Amino acid sequence: MEIRSSGKGVSMLMERYSAVQAFDEMVTHDGGVRPQYESLGYRLKTLGVNELVKRKSRAEKALFASGITFTLYGEGSSEDRILPFDIIPRIIRAEEWQSLEAGLIQRTLALNAFLADIYGKQHIIRDKIIAREVVESSPGYLPQCAEVKPARGIYTNISGTDLVRGEDGAYMVLEDNLRCPSGVSYVLENREVMKQIFPELFANLRIRPVSNYPFRLRQALSYLSERSNPTIALLTPGIYNSAYFEHSYLAQQMGISLVENKDLIVESDKVYMKTIRGLKQVDVIYRRTDDTFLDPQVFRKDSLLGVPGIFKAYRKGNVAIANAPGTGVADDKVVYAYVPEMIKYYLGEEAIIGNVPTYLCFRDDDRRYVVENLDKMVVKAANGAGGYGMLIGPHASQKERDEFKEKILTDPRGYIAQPMIALSTAPTMIDRSADGEGRVDAAVLSAVEPRHIDLRPYIVFGKDCYVLPSGLTRVALKKGSLVVNSSQGGGTKDTWVLDT
Repeated sequence: MEIRSSGKGVSMLMERYSAVQAFDEMVTHDGGVRPQYESLGYRLKTLGVNELVKRKSRAEKALFASGITFTLYGEGSSEDRILPFDIIPRIIRAEEWQSLEAGLIQRTLALNAFLADIYGKQHIIRDKIIAREVVESSPGYLPQCAEVKPARGIYTNISGTDLVRGEDGAYMVLEDNLRCPSGVSYVLENREVMKQIFPELFANLRIRPVSNYPFRLRQALSYLSERSNPTIALLTPGIYNSAYFEHSYLAQQMGISLVENKDLIVESDKVYMKTIRGLKQVDVIYRRTDDTFLDPQVFRKDSLLGVPGIFKAYRKGNVAIANAPGTGVADDKVVYAYVPEMIKYYLGEEAIIGNVPTYLCFRDDDRRYVVENLDKMVVKAANGAGGYGMLIGPHASQKERDEFKEKILTDPRGYIAQPMIALSTAPTMIDRSADGEGRVDAAVLSAVEPRHIDLRPYIVFGKDCYVLPSGLTRVALKKGSLVVNSSQGGGTKDTWVLDT
């Protein structure tokens, strides 16, 4: 199926756009252009190849200048890279976003209620909605957090929920990210770059802004303290962390201190920050360190990133920590499978956004089905991340499938499986070739082709729930690939939510 073109002078860049067998964000099944893409599609057609290549180059230079990098770790080495950025945005209609926003808030409230419950009275376990063994066998479940109440009762201060669309176009939740969700800095910086290279589109389209995210985040963090002007600090593992750029960026944008563990000290069960004027009490900590590394006196004794005594200060209510320690249990992909039931149990509602159908390998029937159908399934480690530890059955060798079968049989609780979803596609500018001297022949090099994408919106929970009207659209730049993670060769797009 190819896009229908109208008018004269249509660029070769667009006229051969042909969607794959998946829901395409821009093109309908009969080849028409979806309404939200009409202005963009027309603009892409009229700009032509050379102009788009120039704008792509400008975007890349702007990202280099801003220093947006992530660290790619390999065998015995690491490398800082600019995250690949595609200049063709993903566009979401206002009505579509309204439904997504409601579903994301619903999910956030249910997960927060679940976390409060399992570290409290455990009603959901007693009522046999979820088994105690499922919860307590999760590496993210921290028994040290039992009966410890976070500030304002909020566990899920910042979350990022990964969404995908199936072949019918319906959104589904792929996974939850509650411990230290990353990527929002790319959303904010991508938008600034797009304003520079496509100012005419921002003048003609009513695109909801994203620039107030740092303000909303700081507002939510301030809400955690009883003080009218609390001291807030962002705790980072340090410059060698893959998301360090984001840590420093957000701290700067919010006007708060960026600290490492060596900058903090606990005295009389209160947390203080070392300054040139002496110690200053810290009221709220936005942690970007995994909770098990927070305090070597309570969690991992080998942690060199933690602050001794910080958990006791938190338990006594002398410092607020966002996200609350213990939230990692909700990132467990086995626990994820129960979220629709949590929504019904805690809120008395049906899930607005459903889960991807999921098989839990600790269940005998599910495990039997999975091992007999590995050639059709995507198998994931229950606590894996970054696209690692996965089996994409239809693309795997028999040897790889046999290896995963053994892993599942050895550790059933450690794996879940899902049918392979043909993620939706979006138009993406592809570089096809360059000559030996590095000169680019734009006519040969560039085309707009469909590539698979997902979406990570960001939810901030303070006095109320705020959903950033955008999200990190990750794109699998390799043709046919369904893996969008940056560590696996993925890139990003700006995500435009239309106001009307």
